[in-house]
Amino acid sequence: MRTILINLARQQLDLCDEGRLLSRWSVSTGANGAGELIGSFKTPRGEHQVRAKIGAGMPLNSVFVGRRPTGEIWSPELDLAFPKRDWILTRILWLSGTEPGFNRWGTVDTMRRYIYIHGSPDRVAMGTPGSIGCVRMKNTDLAELFDEVAPGTSVRIIER
Repeated sequence: MRTILINLARQQLDLCDEGRLLSRWSVSTGANGAGELIGSFKTPRGEHQVRAKIGAGMPLNSVFVGRRPTGEIWSPELDLAFPKRDWILTRILWLSGTEPGFNRWGTVDTMRRYIYIHGSPDRVAMGTPGSIGCVRMKNTDLAELFDEVAPGTSVRIIER
């Protein structure tokens, strides 16, 4: 069974199968660190699952707003035209917490916080925190991961 392990200290995502490492990628998680509260802009910890896969077959750099493709393809020119936009590109793996009271339900619900693993503009540095809570990946890396996991895939987010 495939699992995803996200290490916040290392800013890396591992894809494993039956405990065997299949792939490892550099990521960028919450600039505000780790935390579960709605409105904290922190990356939630603990046990999660991939609740939904969004964007199958879309071109690399496809732009999503509200989990829907806009029809735009990210480019440096589009980036300049919308400098404050939080770019969600290529694909979305929407996460749902599985630990009631910690990252599920109430004021700590990962899914209601719209926490994703998603693609980012090429200019976004990986290996250093910088998001508003989501897990950012390079678009080609995300497309590869997306094809390797199914809804329900276990995701563990740890600090160390």
